[in-house]
Amino acid sequence: MALEIAVQDVAGAHAAVAGGADRLELCAALAGTGGLTPSTGMVAAVADALRGTGVGVHVLVRPRAGGFAFTEAEIDVQVRDVRAVLEAGADGVVVGAMTAAGEVDAAALAAFVAAAGGGDVTFHRAIDQVAEPVAVLDTLAAAGVRRVLTSGGAPRAGEALDVLGALAGRGRELGVEIMAGGGVRVQDVPALVGAGVHAVHLSARRTVVADGGPGGGGTSGYDVTDADLVAATRAALDAGTTP
Repeated sequence: MALEIAVQDVAGAHAAVAGGADRLELCAALAGTGGLTPSTGMVAAVADALRGTGVGVHVLVRPRAGGFAFTEAEIDVQVRDVRAVLEAGADGVVVGAMTAAGEVDAAALAAFVAAAGGGDVTFHRAIDQVAEPVAVLDTLAAAGVRRVLTSGGAPRAGEALDVLGALAGRGRELGVEIMAGGGVRVQDVPALVGAGVHAVHLSARRTVVADGGPGGGGTSGYDVTDADLVAATRAALDAGTTP
């Protein structure tokens, strides 16, 4: 069972690998926004750091915080970013777009998949806004999506085990991996394994206190990846999936 860790920098990538991650999602501004597109320089640096480890890096492509109904200009930026991060060394991209009516934006998704040029595409938690997520899997599979990150529509993945189980079952039929993510804690892992999901995703963060001073971004500090928390999650996954 795969473990994906959301990281924001090279140090986080090293910590996640040391803790036993199978795959990384690279993004920026996790705490404040839920994640935005990182710079291509960061993508290249993390890809270089992972070389030879067997751990892949999948880059979040999201131009701003807020909802997932994007303008034509925002979709164009994401298409450009998909191409750019893959050229910088990413193994795949994490994307998603919705219409104002709360449905998957099929045209935007098609543009993202085309820009990926056969690269691995994950549809992110925009799916958690959909009323019938299991039914949407057919659309995503037909569009070329390889993986779906979801909490099952709940604030925390551990609160939607029935939905996640149904998604995992349909995902197996379609060849789409269902990855549980959203407020995942180590103690949630056994139940998620029992639900039958294919992978678990979390950020495994802890906060470092650092006062930026006047004009320096405030006193809230910044987040780093906690290798011990990654390792604890890895151990819980292994315990839950070992016969």
